[in-house]
Amino acid sequence: MRLRKAHLEFLGLQRIIHVATADARGTPHVVPVCPVVDDGRVYFASATTGRKIENLRANARVAISADEYSEAWDGLRGLVVTGMARVHARDATFRRIRRRLYAKYPQYPTESALGDSDSVVVEVTPTGIFSWGFD
Repeated sequence: MRLRKAHLEFLGLQRIIHVATADARGTPHVVPVCPVVDDGRVYFASATTGRKIENLRANARVAISADEYSEAWDGLRGLVVTGMARVHARDATFRRIRRRLYAKYPQYPTESALGDSDSVVVEVTPTGIFSWGFD
């Protein structure tokens, strides 16, 4: 499934989104991550030992949520994207997305460097979407 251009642009502007994963027994886990969007997919980084990575290795189904709040509720908008996750380590996708994350978040290289041996990049391929506030 391809996300609409408006949805991709919205996700690309987000500084934080929330990612929901579940372990093999279905126990949910939700965490904030820093995303980048590339070629219709959403990417984020993690430590190799993060719980979300353990969950994704057991169950590749994922949901991401992003929203924009306004006191004027007719201006609310957001989306929830469901998808399948793929974990990248030490490959061309890892290096490309690390560069994109470093460009979007200048704090990354000094505050939370993404090393080849201790970090991974997660690629989310959308399979469904629920959105509100978009034309």
